[in-house]
Amino acid sequence: MSTSEASTPASADRSLRGLLLLLATIAGVAVANIYYNQPLLDNLRLSFPNSASWVGAVPAVTQLGYAAGMLLLAPLGDRFDRRRLILLQIAGMCLALVLASAAPTLSVLIVASLAIGVLATIAQQAVPFAAELAPASERGHAVGTVMSGLLLGILLARTAAGFVAEYFGWRAVFGASVVALLVLAVVIIMRLPKSKPTSTLPYGKLLVSMWHLVVEHRALREASLTGAAMFAAFSIFWSVLALLLAGAPFHLGPQAAGLFGIVGAAGAMAAPLAGKFSDRRGPHAIITVSIVLVAISFVVFALSAKSIAGLVIGVIILDVGVQAAQISNQSRIYALKPEARSRVNTVYMVAYFIGGAVGSGVGAVVWPTFGWIGVSVAGVGFAGLAAWNHLGLPARVRS
Repeated sequence: MSTSEASTPASADRSLRGLLLLLATIAGVAVANIYYNQPLLDNLRLSFPNSASWVGAVPAVTQLGYAAGMLLLAPLGDRFDRRRLILLQIAGMCLALVLASAAPTLSVLIVASLAIGVLATIAQQAVPFAAELAPASERGHAVGTVMSGLLLGILLARTAAGFVAEYFGWRAVFGASVVALLVLAVVIIMRLPKSKPTSTLPYGKLLVSMWHLVVEHRALREASLTGAAMFAAFSIFWSVLALLLAGAPFHLGPQAAGLFGIVGAAGAMAAPLAGKFSDRRGPHAIITVSIVLVAISFVVFALSAKSIAGLVIGVIILDVGVQAAQISNQSRIYALKPEARSRVNTVYMVAYFIGGAVGSGVGAVVWPTFGWIGVSVAGVGFAGLAAWNHLGLPARVRS
């Protein structure tokens, strides 16, 4: 065997690893844009004092936009070249970020945030792209690699935004994201291959087929509502945290709120363990445990309105619970109809981010009136909704 022949498999492996790393970076950089605004809420309140009571709408509409983008844009990956879709969405998001950075009023920022949310669904093109590029024997590892990038983007976005805002102002956060996306676009043009469409269905029929999946699979409906309630609990905490830390007794800026994202890395560490446990015992048990953990985290939060240590402990419990439930729910839905995994995933993720938008919206209403205790009670309420939905169904849909 010649040297060139012997090196071919190793070269192919290195090439695939490089592509997966690129896709993981795409997913992380893209999804981070829907979380940058959460540690900036106190800065926004100060910048727009006449609209201060509406600053909570910024993270709410961003997540609502992401849900809309999931529904309207993510299914296109089955119909068109994903590489082109990713580049087009990057171009659109750069424009939306420039508008956010220069927003003269909170209303303009809200509109820009909605557009950012819609276009950040680039992340949902990266995951199925990884499954297409990898051989069947390595597909799970490939998807897991890209999901790790997405998770890190979620966790570190607040940290990065808090740091930049602390030293350069909140508008610089959106400007820095534009620079990162433009650099990423150049790498995509140079390195990422084109994808092969797998469907010839017209756009309208692609969307209609997702409704048929909802009607057909009760387990998909249950997993979607459970996931939505869990993410609502997650979002109500993160959308209000910066406001809590800005007041007495903490008087901390956005950098401190962002640093809590590093604490959330516990969720990333729990994800592989949750997957292994789900494989051995089935996802139902670990989702049940996850719901209990989320409820406990908000009890800890309620007792920690003046304690950084208590908040840190609560964040760890919250992120472990939410991420473990997410992995287990995805394990359930991907087994329902393998030939329609992209559309099944779209149904689930649309519900998931609608839940996030509801959580942020409830936080914006509850915080001014009922304060931190009200936020904590609402978080327990969302966990209770997840428990009612998850545990109240017949065993035949528990898989």
